[in-house]
Amino acid sequence: MTRHCFELRIRPELVDDYVARHTPVRAEMLAEIAAAGRRNYSLFLADGGRLVGYYETDDDDAAQAYLAASPIAAQWEAEMSPYFVGLDGRPDQAATALTEIFHLADQLTAARRTSATEESTAS
Repeated sequence: MTRHCFELRIRPELVDDYVARHTPVRAEMLAEIAAAGRRNYSLFLADGGRLVGYYETDDDDAAQAYLAASPIAAQWEAEMSPYFVGLDGRPDQAATALTEIFHLADQLTAARRTSATEESTAS
């Protein structure tokens, strides 16, 4: 499983409409996201139209390919494109990827391993 985070910018004058379009998202688009293998998908909105998204997947290349071939996703992305600033291509494919630099569970697991290794070599 891999975690993915991305950023997009919504046109400030369209933020309210963008939020309304996601409250709720059409059922067939939700089903396509799930069928693509994305889960734990969230969008977060900050002042000025900054949008940050997060999802988890086992194979993001396969998820991207599935959504790229989906007529339902293509229609949704075409409808969403006008909301974004400086976008070249479909929003789901043109978003700026953010690099993960910290994850609590991963670091706790690593710290436990280090601690266990240090204890075993000390004995």
